[in-house]
Amino acid sequence: MVDVHAEVLNEESGLDGKYHFLGKLVWFISVGDNIGLEMTGALLTGFTLFSLVVGCESEPTHAGPERKGDSNGQYPLVHLTSHSAFQLVNDSLSFSRADYFCRGQFSFLVTMDQTNDQEEALELLRQTGLRSPIWIKDPSRVTSKPVALSKQYVPFSALSFPKESREGFVHVNILFPALSSVSVCVRVQWDSEWNEVSTIFSYAAPVFTNEFQLRGQVDMQGRILLALIIHGKHLPYKASFPNDGAWHHICVTWQRSNSHWAIYVDGDKKDTGTGTDTSRDIYGNGILILGQDQDSFGGNFTEPFFGNITDLNVWNTSLETRHVLALNACSPMTQEILFSWNLDLLRCHPLVKEIQALLFCPAGHQQMELQGCRTLQGWTDQLPLLGRTDCSDLLPFICRNSRERYLKMKQMRESQGSLPTAFMSQLMKLSNKSQPVLGQQSSGLSSLTQASALLEVSAQALEDTHQQGLQPADMVSLIQLLSLAADIPSQPVDHVSNQSQDSVQELSQHFISVADGIISEDNALKWQAIKEVVNGPMDVVKSIDRMVTSLSPRLMTENDHLTFHSPNIKLEVQQQRLQEGSRGSSFCGPETQEHTSLDCISVPHEKIQDLHNNGFHRLTLVNTWYGSLRPLFNPEENITMVPTVTDGSQRYLGTVLGSSVISTTVLGDDQPVSTAVRFQLQHKVQNPTGTMYDPVCAFWDFDLIPEAGGWWNTKGCEVVSKQYGYTVCYCNHTTNFALLLQVYETQRTPENEKALQVLTFIGCGVSLCGLLFTFILFIAVGVPKSDRTTVHKNLIVALGIAELLLMCSDWASENEAACFLVTVLLHLFFMASFSWMLVEGLLLWSKVVSVNISEDHRMKLYYIIGWGLPVLIVGVTLAISADKYKADDHCWLNVKTDTIWAFVGPVIFVLAVNAVVLCRVVMVTVSSARRRAKMLSPSSASKMQTFDLTWAVTRPVLILLPILGLTWLCGVLVHLSVVVAYVFIALNSFQGLYVFLVYAVYNSEVRNAIKRIKEKRKALSFTNCSQPTSFLPSQRVPITSWGHSPPSPSSPETSETSGPTSSTSTSLVIKNESFRKESFVSFSLKPASGNQVVQLTGFKPSGC
Repeated sequence: MVDVHAEVLNEESGLDGKYHFLGKLVWFISVGDNIGLEMTGALLTGFTLFSLVVGCESEPTHAGPERKGDSNGQYPLVHLTSHSAFQLVNDSLSFSRADYFCRGQFSFLVTMDQTNDQEEALELLRQTGLRSPIWIKDPSRVTSKPVALSKQYVPFSALSFPKESREGFVHVNILFPALSSVSVCVRVQWDSEWNEVSTIFSYAAPVFTNEFQLRGQVDMQGRILLALIIHGKHLPYKASFPNDGAWHHICVTWQRSNSHWAIYVDGDKKDTGTGTDTSRDIYGNGILILGQDQDSFGGNFTEPFFGNITDLNVWNTSLETRHVLALNACSPMTQEILFSWNLDLLRCHPLVKEIQALLFCPAGHQQMELQGCRTLQGWTDQLPLLGRTDCSDLLPFICRNSRERYLKMKQMRESQGSLPTAFMSQLMKLSNKSQPVLGQQSSGLSSLTQASALLEVSAQALEDTHQQGLQPADMVSLIQLLSLAADIPSQPVDHVSNQSQDSVQELSQHFISVADGIISEDNALKWQAIKEVVNGPMDVVKSIDRMVTSLSPRLMTENDHLTFHSPNIKLEVQQQRLQEGSRGSSFCGPETQEHTSLDCISVPHEKIQDLHNNGFHRLTLVNTWYGSLRPLFNPEENITMVPTVTDGSQRYLGTVLGSSVISTTVLGDDQPVSTAVRFQLQHKVQNPTGTMYDPVCAFWDFDLIPEAGGWWNTKGCEVVSKQYGYTVCYCNHTTNFALLLQVYETQRTPENEKALQVLTFIGCGVSLCGLLFTFILFIAVGVPKSDRTTVHKNLIVALGIAELLLMCSDWASENEAACFLVTVLLHLFFMASFSWMLVEGLLLWSKVVSVNISEDHRMKLYYIIGWGLPVLIVGVTLAISADKYKADDHCWLNVKTDTIWAFVGPVIFVLAVNAVVLCRVVMVTVSSARRRAKMLSPSSASKMQTFDLTWAVTRPVLILLPILGLTWLCGVLVHLSVVVAYVFIALNSFQGLYVFLVYAVYNSEVRNAIKRIKEKRKALSFTNCSQPTSFLPSQRVPITSWGHSPPSPSSPETSETSGPTSSTSTSLVIKNESFRKESFVSFSLKPASGNQVVQLTGFKPSGC
């Protein structure tokens, strides 16, 4: 055992301070039609209703401490450990109802995937001596979400029985053994014009004719009723399906061991019973005939079937519900099969014709039920024995809760028992007044009626005690009542009378009234008081969803539209037959006093048409609006979400619920389906000064954090448009939706934002002029062609176009198409700018660091990087996320999606590479400066070292930082201060000016080219004035280097002059032997000032 402090508790019975809420409620509700409610007086009525709402007990039955069990053998035991409470509920329920029961007690079905759960559950079973299987939870399965149910066309070969003759039949040519169990499944399409008794199939043995037969007839309401004949006993017509001309799947099962039989229609068990002859098997060596009865062995046909039949299968076993569901979903089942549909094994009457049928099959329908539900069969050697069984079987189960929650509930129960609240007192009073109504109920009434009466009295008590309000214990009890009432087994649609339909409507209205009282804003503080017990207000929402989904087929038998109103809840149920051109659906919450935009949700008509195209015939839409949930969520509990990427102008503070909650549940042929919806919600939160909100479309996911009752999720939802006061969203599924508002503290004032915008515009204008002048100079003055100048030109073009587009982006934002085009071009040319900055870094690396790199085809690689890579990135981004490419309110990439990483990712890579290049260049420069300082003046090297080395480091950084784009590193810090934002804009919007200064004004090649032009003009003018024409020089005047080292004639890149120098200047050019001839570092030393200047040939600024 893990916990030595574990103990087993038996709750006391009686009236002395402990009222068994669930024990009584399950007695009235959970058992359903098998028991009745007997009221013998006002005192008993008062006690019952009082205990129903006060009890908060954790078990549906109870036993006194002196008994091992009550008359039904039920053991209500709670096993406490240091962290958990395990409670055995020995009242057999189906798996789904057992799961809901535990959730109604704010606990969970026990699992066997954790060692602690195994040990404690087995210990509880040992102490009770219970050896029968129990339900356990499979944590890998998620069952609360509606499946994406669709119907698919599946072709079948079918047989048609025409009305032209009553003689058509089909003989199944197989030999049948004696059968102790049998299942027969078939798909039929009934002739809607035939109203007489028909035989779908009949099996006759040589010694007994009416051995096993399925018959049908049309009732007064136009439905087809089915009945079985077993061993000659005709069972009643009860199971039914509509005579709508559609295909229906019918299965019948029988087993001798317990004389149990069942009829399934379209996967649902429509009729079942016992009491057939169990003294013998079904005789063997018989004949199975389709479409006719057999008044004699193999003949005397008198009750023909008219319509179509296909997919007949016979098994020598009794199928479980999950197997029938699988067959209904067109899934094969070959286990113990006697006959599988095969036309070659059939002998048909000449009138019966083979046809081709396309059937709709519910693919993926109820996957959990198809595979069965998990059970604990027992244990051996401390190990659990796990298995699976039909989910509809009735088994006991164990609920697991936290110790703190269980003890808190027990504390509430005891305090409530000692001093009833105002609500409880009024409930007792109303129970006495309602005696005449309740007294008319007999033991034959359904649990649906009883639950309606209980909810009605509770709703009245809530209204009467509105001024006093609810206490925490009252709320816990009422939440439990709603959870159990939502799971009431009700009559099939086939047996719903006008009276029972009225009961369903009354129950729904009372249910909404009670739920409304619980989620009232007045109870906000009470919700905080019970948060240790109840997960939150979404538990009430889930109960409403379950109730309406369960009861909607009964609600809509005679109505196509129903609405239930309360101050905080509006519920609407719509139903329509699906056909070509089916209209869309819309639902809005109540109008507000301010007459602002409404909270609305709709299912687009094309999605409803898709349901029709996928084979659904009837659509039910359950729409609900909750107006008071937002104040009930603890404002101190921040909703954890990843903040939206911003430009640094705001600081993320947190996320809050900012709207009402609205939901749509879509039922296709009474099965939950998921489809896309569009909804609009008002913003319920005002913007305080200095903050702003960014809406996020979200939904409540009950499976996200199950132990907390769920959490907000944004998967599949996106913002369509944001307007002042409301937001429009689109989600690709159905559930409960709301707006989450991400709260940001505004870092910059409107004045700062305006100033930054003006500075950006001015800077881009100045940069554009600088880039334009630089490009003209490169073309006009005849700068020698080289890889370096080519790279410079491409960078200038890319950066210039990008800044021009940036200046025009505000004007383009008014037109959606133009704005999208500008966004694409901005992305392309800014990516090209950074790509050419990367090329600048690679070129500098090849000139200064790795000079042995081959130059062959180098420019081709540079062009691929500079232009090819940006085109590839932009193209792939558009192909992947064109719908999320552009931001909503300006012409740039959407920073709220992953699209922004198509720009940020490559930029970070370029900056990282160029930062490495710059560091390596600085290291080379410093190393060279030290060597030259020692060569010039070994004795004074130490005196010059500090200042000269500082300048040797600073100068290349100042020159190269903007050229390599490293000033963009400031962008990651703009959120820290508005000062950093000014610095960032100043450095980057004026980047073109830096390029002009470095590449043009301080570029010795440009200056030398201009000087040559001036000298040529001067020489030409002098020759024209004073010399004969033949005296003109035939070549350029040679340029002498300061270091008296002429440049290599084979490399125009090394041609430079540094201009005149003073008489005190000494110049050296020392070539690195490992460099290429054109790759050298030139230094200008000024002994008079002690300064040492490092000049990089990669950019060739002058020495001035």
